[in-house]
Amino acid sequence: MTTVHTLASGSSGNALVLSCGETRLLVDAGISCRRIGTGLRELGLELADLTAVLITHTHTDHISGLRTLLKRTDVPVCAAAEAGRDLALRLPEVHGRLEALELCRPRSLGAVEVTAFPTAHDAPGACGFRFDTPDGAVGLMTDTGYVTEAAADVLPGVALAVLEANHDVETLRSGPYPGYLKRRILGDAGHLSNEACARFAVTLAEQGAADIVLAHLSRENNTPAMARNAVETALSAAGLAPALSVAPRDALGEIHMVREAGRCRG
Repeated sequence: MTTVHTLASGSSGNALVLSCGETRLLVDAGISCRRIGTGLRELGLELADLTAVLITHTHTDHISGLRTLLKRTDVPVCAAAEAGRDLALRLPEVHGRLEALELCRPRSLGAVEVTAFPTAHDAPGACGFRFDTPDGAVGLMTDTGYVTEAAADVLPGVALAVLEANHDVETLRSGPYPGYLKRRILGDAGHLSNEACARFAVTLAEQGAADIVLAHLSRENNTPAMARNAVETALSAAGLAPALSVAPRDALGEIHMVREAGRCRG
């Protein structure tokens, strides 16, 4: 059985756990090691049970708990090569533990085949992941200004998709953020809007995704209701009805069990 839980999701911190048999992968460590440990224990796991930590990119809300985690476990850290180099500059503790992932080239980690693909974000080597398991595939794509060609090529066929729905465009434009920050978020190296997320959710649902989780919502420029409504409306208009949920910002998310999508990558 393959399961996915978010431990936290949002600009204040991100972490997710994928479990497949004895393989347990932590994706990002953007909350304290204490909170990661607490979330794992709620799942019946310990830090020592982790097979690897995968890092999407080196912004603080994705790595803030990594330094302490590295002191408390000997788990390897996997990232795209450019992100790994940046991570090594920020955290000397990662030396000797870092394993580079070649973009768009599958890599086996225990029972899971991991494929990193580039995202469009203002951080070196930013990437998302596809996880192929015996039960089906999982896709994770957050922190991207748009859906990259690589994402559009790698992710179709996943059974479960965790997708960024960061902001409602009009709420962001009319909100209190300074102009430079609005331009960053709306730019090609920023974050994915509800509407852009909705369009890609339709694409993935047409290719068999049965479970879609909306992630990395902005606290100031979005609400779970707005994100869900935008994506649900697009899916309904396309005659699609996958399970749809929003990852909690500061709490352990619900269990998502991975079941084979109707169509796999060719």
